[in-house]
Amino acid sequence: MALEKYIRNIIDFPKKGIVFKDITPLLGSSKATSECLQLLLQSLDHQKIDKVVGVESRGFFFATLLAQQLNAGFIPVRKPKKLPFDTISASYELEYGFDSLEIHTDAIQPGDKVLIHDDVLATGGTAKAVCELVEQLGGEIVQVNFLMELSFLNGREKIKEYPFFAAITY
Repeated sequence: MALEKYIRNIIDFPKKGIVFKDITPLLGSSKATSECLQLLLQSLDHQKIDKVVGVESRGFFFATLLAQQLNAGFIPVRKPKKLPFDTISASYELEYGFDSLEIHTDAIQPGDKVLIHDDVLATGGTAKAVCELVEQLGGEIVQVNFLMELSFLNGREKIKEYPFFAAITY
């Protein structure tokens, strides 16, 4: 199945000059969602995963599915002041601005085998920040995976020390 046909381009969103990759058509198709999930799972080659970290907000969709299939815990990484317990944070640069992310301080235990999932790898700033959070808590990153990679933005360079997978590459 060509998963790319389920990704819709939205021109000038969230600001002029950006082509946003809308995954809602993919999520609206149970067949496409299932195939994408299987691709993401196959990329792990049966490695043990204790926790799946999903990045706000579109990363949550597949991260929760991955966690369920892997019999692992799901850990949300969110924008500032969205998590109710003690947190640590990391700042990063987006292709269209700056932001930061937070994770609960008790979300990952030292030695936990961690899969990080987000919807898209663009410039790599978000992914790098999440890797820093996981490692600060003592987690061991097994893989960083994505629904899509925008390879022309060279985001993989920022996370090149980690195993990587993207179901779709543009």
